[in-house]
Amino acid sequence: MSLVKNVGTIGGLTAVSRVFGFIRDMLFARLFGAGLAADAFQLAFTLPNTFRRLFAEGAFSVAFVPMYGKKLHNPEDGHDGEREAGIFANDVLSVFVWVLFGFSVLCILGMEGIVWLLAREYQQVPGKFELSVTLARITFPYLGLVSVVALLSGILNTRSRFGPGAVAPVLFNFALIGGLLWGWYFDYSDRMKAFAQSWALPVAGILQLVFLLWSLRRAGVGLTIHWPRMTPDTKVLLWRIFPATFGAGIYQISQLADTFFATSLPQGSLTLLKMGDRLNQMPLGIVGIALGTAILPALSRHIAGGDQAGAARLQGRAIELATLLTLPAAAALAVCAPAFVNAFFVGGKFTAHDGAIMTSIVVALVCGLPSYVLVKVLEPGYFSRGDTRTPVVTAGSALAFNIFLNLAVVRPFGIVGLAAATACSASLNCLLLYGNLHRRNHFRFGLPLAGRILRQALAAGVMAVALHFLLHATMPWYSGTVGSKIGGIVLLVGVGLAVYGLAAFLLRAFDEEDMRMLRRRRAKPSIDDEIPGF
Repeated sequence: MSLVKNVGTIGGLTAVSRVFGFIRDMLFARLFGAGLAADAFQLAFTLPNTFRRLFAEGAFSVAFVPMYGKKLHNPEDGHDGEREAGIFANDVLSVFVWVLFGFSVLCILGMEGIVWLLAREYQQVPGKFELSVTLARITFPYLGLVSVVALLSGILNTRSRFGPGAVAPVLFNFALIGGLLWGWYFDYSDRMKAFAQSWALPVAGILQLVFLLWSLRRAGVGLTIHWPRMTPDTKVLLWRIFPATFGAGIYQISQLADTFFATSLPQGSLTLLKMGDRLNQMPLGIVGIALGTAILPALSRHIAGGDQAGAARLQGRAIELATLLTLPAAAALAVCAPAFVNAFFVGGKFTAHDGAIMTSIVVALVCGLPSYVLVKVLEPGYFSRGDTRTPVVTAGSALAFNIFLNLAVVRPFGIVGLAAATACSASLNCLLLYGNLHRRNHFRFGLPLAGRILRQALAAGVMAVALHFLLHATMPWYSGTVGSKIGGIVLLVGVGLAVYGLAAFLLRAFDEEDMRMLRRRRAKPSIDDEIPGF
């Protein structure tokens, strides 16, 4: 089954999750606004969520999947792939359950110090620091639960079952929406609503874990936990995880740096930054994570089989698909941010002033959206070859650049400057990753690919101009009734899709084979399309 189909599978299910996440953010904005309790919860939410992306979805996945896939699909002579892969998975699970438990306990006990490092300025507001510490202790067990979920998802993904891992985040958003509605129904104070939201996080982890265990059982895969032992394969995995933690997690590490700087700004700044980032995360999650998830197992198979040319073609197709979907998303978000923020977020305790700041944050963040997504596509080119050192070097350079920019822009530009610095550092990371692949002759932009990406950018520019004029004509709609808001957003989305689609078609900005694969439910795979679906 093709890359396009698998990205469609993962991206479609991720889109469902993002829609529910969007509903969650809308409810949060209207119920909390951008005040003390909102900032405290955002910090408590950021800690386990950042470590989740850094360890579970980042370093662990990129280190575990190639090793598990090699044992399953390319076992040593005379060995049973299923048996070898099962032993490896059981050994890893048995070690990491205790590692995660110990790490979580240590962080919970030392949470006051962790919060002080990130948000010492909260001590200047009575009760804010203490509330942040308490909420963070409640939310942190989610990290251990979701890390095991990531291992189970990696096993299923390697076996070409991408659906369960993409469905699990929907359960996460259901749990958090439930927490919000619980607080609203009982008319809790902002402080008690924050407690309800915090308790919803470990509940979400339990729901995801139960669902993945059930999915694994349906797939006929059994896992057992035994007394932990450090086997040679487990040691190799550990050595790959440590550098991959940094290399795969530049965006998450930058988020922690941004959190540190945002907590020193006026109250509500952290909440506005996180909510603006979640608008930016919509296309990043749908396209970037889907492509990264789909391409890593397939690249690993090409590399293990010595097919360097096939790996390069696959990576080229992934990059082209990423830009085809991401360039218009970035342009549309940059132009239409005022409409989305006013229509969906402004109201209740979320003021028009909050909305204006959030709009500027979104515009700054989406300038780096193509880079965020391309990093997800380029990194598997290293991890599939067992190279975790190079992403460490590039990530370190980008992170240092991000911190330098933050130091320069916090005072004059405030929270919007922080968002722009994050976008710039992601762009630098993307350029460095591609430069090293190009230098090693692992992947190079050919003229046909570069030409199509340029035409995609031109089509996105045409769409942006059309949306600019339409937005000005319809701006009053986004502060009116629910019907006018829905009508205006539907009109913007519809016109944007139509204009971009027509412009891309006229400019021939896409690969015709990919378009045929999008139209067909079933197709015969080619050498470039060897990424099975579920």
